[in-house]
Amino acid sequence: MEFRIDRTAFAEAVGRAVRALPARTPVPVLGGLLLEADAGRLAVTGFDFEAAVRVEADAEVAAPGRVLVPGRRLLEVCRVLPEEPVSCALEVSRFTVEADGTRFGLSTLPLAEYPALPTAPAPCGTVDAGAFATAVAQVAVAAGRDETLPLLTGVQLRLDGGEMTLAASDRYRYAVRRLEWRPGAAADGVVDALLPARRLLDVARSLGRGGDLLIGWDPAGGGGLIGFEGGRTRTALRLLDGRLPAYRSLFDMAGAAVAEVAREGLAEAVRRVAVVAEANSPVRLDFSADGVMLRAGYGDDVAAQRLPATLTGADEMPVAFNPAYLLDALTSFESPRVRLELLGAGQRALLHAVDEQGAAAGAHRHLLMSVKQLV
Repeated sequence: MEFRIDRTAFAEAVGRAVRALPARTPVPVLGGLLLEADAGRLAVTGFDFEAAVRVEADAEVAAPGRVLVPGRRLLEVCRVLPEEPVSCALEVSRFTVEADGTRFGLSTLPLAEYPALPTAPAPCGTVDAGAFATAVAQVAVAAGRDETLPLLTGVQLRLDGGEMTLAASDRYRYAVRRLEWRPGAAADGVVDALLPARRLLDVARSLGRGGDLLIGWDPAGGGGLIGFEGGRTRTALRLLDGRLPAYRSLFDMAGAAVAEVAREGLAEAVRRVAVVAEANSPVRLDFSADGVMLRAGYGDDVAAQRLPATLTGADEMPVAFNPAYLLDALTSFESPRVRLELLGAGQRALLHAVDEQGAAAGAHRHLLMSVKQLV
């Protein structure tokens, strides 16, 4: 095996593929990247049974071949290579990397012990990559982090006709985002799949540089996989078992008071007053016809700030939120103003973006539970 490749292209391919490698594994070969050189291209693949990432790049291949190299060590080498073309070769059991007089030798891993890679399903439709990346980031903040409850660590992906819906919840919040997608001729019926939020976020970030993102699935024989392809990168994610609870009844806010406030101003005020709050202590928001007063802290360690806001449907509305959850919700929106539908302390609150005409935009919604005990 021997090839020559542009340094930036090589480093980018290795950097993308290494994100699929497990942080720790009892199976040493899963810490390796599979490099395959053939017919004018290099393919770099990372795999850990949950995700497989394959990145291709142009290369001058003098001798085709395959090799399994420790992935993170190769990434460290790529980061310090000079900005010159890179020459790589397999010399018996050593993989060499050389650029502009700098030479590295890396041990290889046993290729025969590497597991069979899954076959990514054929594309069945496309979505704008940038819009998809934004949508995934907006909902992934609401996904759980507790790996003992894997169901709540996922993002529900639903494809129905020309609409894609992404949803995530950790029981205390529930984010939903809708966007357009273009099903192809191979698309058949409704797709409802639960994907690991962290993995999906990695996919969206790495493939969200513009253009179209191809999505594929094969319910008949896909082995529980959904595939994503953008540019020269292909990723297959294994599905989580189960599905999130339905959200439609939760998002029914009949009888709620409605507050409207500048989003960035509210986020900055939450950050400011929360510095005096103990861990997990709430920030209180008192909405009235005069605006909203934010308060945090206890005893002598307190902070407060008043902001302009409007309130309809009630004379006053006191609520309190976990400040980190409230900030996650606010920063997931892009609009200058947000609308909050409020049922009161200890009950649900639903956040919407407000468009330029002053109407609530329903493509992205974020539900929060208000803290029952106010400050």
